[in-house]
Order: sequence, then structure tokens, then C-alpha cells
Amino acid sequence: MNIQQLYEFCLSKKGVTEHFPFDEDTLVFKVGGKMFCLTSLQDWEKGNPSLNLKCNPERAIELREQYDGVKPGWHMSKIHWNTLAVNSDVSQKLLIELINYSYDLVFSSLTKKLQAEIQNS
Repeated sequence: MNIQQLYEFCLSKKGVTEHFPFDEDTLVFKVGGKMFCLTSLQDWEKGNPSLNLKCNPERAIELREQYDGVKPGWHMSKIHWNTLAVNSDVSQKLLIELINYSYDLVFSSLTKKLQAEIQNS
């Protein structure tokens, strides 16, 4: 996966918007105003890309134990976020699965009204 593929994949999901709330480097994808994926553009340029993705606490620990490329969330809540090294033992299939999982986790935390608005947009 490259940055363009990540960008297109995330924006293809219902209700997703892109932001740079922290600085000009950190690209953040949100659904319903809540973050589900963050990445450093400079890290992609340097050939060392990673993603911060939301995860349920038990699964986050399992993934960290199973994969060298999954670490506690960098500059995030270590309980609810993982940092995934893109060029690691994390397959592209798993990467996509975990982006979807992060999106679904955040989407399900939105109010029913906001969920309906996004679904019907």
C-alpha cells in the first residue's frame, strides 16, 4: 500500500473527511468528527510509513503479541490505539482489515442520529 492508495481507501468510506489538526505533516482521517486513522506524510516520504489505528484493548494486545510491526499507539492512548508499520510483517490484507476495524469501531461509537446521517449521505 502506498500513501495514494491509503488516501483513496480511507476517503472511499462513508462520511470520511481528511484533516491536518496537529501540524502540516500528520494526515488524519475522521468519521463523524472522530479520528480513526493518522499517518505522517514525512514518514511515507522517508520510506518508513506507519498508521495509528483505533482498536479494542484486548485485540490491540493480541496484535502486538502476534506482529512485530504492531506497537502501542505513538503519541496516542496506548490502550485504544496501535501503530502499524506498513513495511513490516503486517500484510496488506491485515492492514486493510485493521483500517476497516478502526473505522467501524469509531462509527459505532457515534450517535444513532449521526450514524443515520452518514449512512444516508
